[in-house]
This record gives sequence, C-alpha cells and structure tokens, in this order.
Amino acid sequence: MDLKGRGVVVTGGASGIGAALARRFAAAGAFVAVIDRDGDGAHRVADEIAGLALPADVSDPDTMPMFTAIAADRFGRLDLVVLNAGRGGHQSGTENLDVLDYRALVGVNVDHVVYGVAAAVPVLRRYGGGTVLATASLAGLMPMAGDPLYTLTKHAVVGYVRAAGEALADEGIRVCAICPGFVDTPLIAGQRERFGDFPLLSEDEVADAVDAVLERGRPGEAWFVQPGREPAPYGFRGVPGPAGGTRPPTTLDWSE
Repeated sequence: MDLKGRGVVVTGGASGIGAALARRFAAAGAFVAVIDRDGDGAHRVADEIAGLALPADVSDPDTMPMFTAIAADRFGRLDLVVLNAGRGGHQSGTENLDVLDYRALVGVNVDHVVYGVAAAVPVLRRYGGGTVLATASLAGLMPMAGDPLYTLTKHAVVGYVRAAGEALADEGIRVCAICPGFVDTPLIAGQRERFGDFPLLSEDEVADAVDAVLERGRPGEAWFVQPGREPAPYGFRGVPGPAGGTRPPTTLDWSE
C-alpha cells in the first residue's frame, strides 16, 4: 500500500505498537494523526513525525467520529485507520469481578473498535475507499487462561472484523485485524521477568506484519504474528451447516 500523501489515523499511538506504526507510516510519506489518552505522549510522537496529536479517550463514543473528521479535514483525505488502543484485563474475570474495571476494559478493547469502524466508514467512502485495521491478539484466536476478560474482548474484535470485512468489501473498504503474540511493550512491562527465555515480538516485527497486511491482506482476515514466523491470515475452520445444504441469507435489511 503506497502511503505517500495518504491520511492515516492511529489510536493508542503514544507508545508501543501504535508509536512504531505512526513512525513507520510517516517515514513512508503519510500524514499521521496520533490519538491517545496520554496527551503528552501523543504530542511527543506527533512532534517527532510532524503529525497531528489528538489527545482523547477512545472509549468515549464522540471521540472517533470527531477525530476522523478532523484528520480528514486537516489532511485533505483519509485512507487508513488503525484501531490499536488496548489494555489488559487486570483481574481474573472469573470471581470477585470489579465491574467498573471490566467496563473500562470493554470500552477500550471493544467499544472503541466499533466506534472507530462506524466513524471511519462514511469518511473512507467519501474518498473512494480505504482500510481499517484493528489490533487484536493471539488471545482473539485462542484462549488465554491467564486473562479471560482480555480473551473475551479480543475474540469479540476478531469476530466483528471478520463479519464487517465481508459486509464492506464490495465498497472498497477493507477491514482486517492483526493478532500478535506477546509483544515487548509497556502493556507487559510489569510482567516482563515472568517470560524468562520465552521469545517476545518487537514492536518493529508487528509493524512489519502490518506492512504485509496492507500489501496483500484481504477483507475480514485476521493475521497471526509470532516470533520467527512469517505473518499470515489465520485459517478458520468451517462450521458444519444444517443438514440439507441450505445457507442463511448473506445480507439482512435492518430498515424493515
């Protein structure tokens, strides 16, 4: 994907994978808006890449509609929206549930992706199409017993992307997801020593995988990213249909 002169939005862009992607896109000639609740971090990265800092909480339903519009207006177009912001579960999720913390987790990991896609689609449509890329996780493809709530949110993202990608493909709007394994970012900083010799992905390795998705990813795909392996779309096993071979409708008219 040729990014020279393109308009790009990256959420969670103040650090970690988001910052690496913002730098990568800017180096390729894109105009990049960095959205993050860490205002100082967003400004630091934006200043470094001559981009646009937009400090905000992405779990607020007003953030993504407002800031995709601002970015498109500032850049004169919008071509790529990377919904990268995320957080861990911070609790077992199986007992003594902290409801407020759980709602905050869902707000960032799930709601923000839905808000981001819904905000991006009409803007991308206006400029002839584009790509929305959500950062999920291997926890969206397999269970992670150490963090069931995080697993729940990332499974939700993968399911949403698979369906939305198919629904929007005919409009030239590509929706995909990346599903990295454990990445050496601030998200796991407090647990870093527990990994021992277990290989961790670097931020640049995830950015390389994003390059691959942008180059050849297809709508609705969820790409796994693992150390030492080429990133690739995950092959979901088909679900057996009803006896008789009938198929459900591929579209539904919600206006009725």
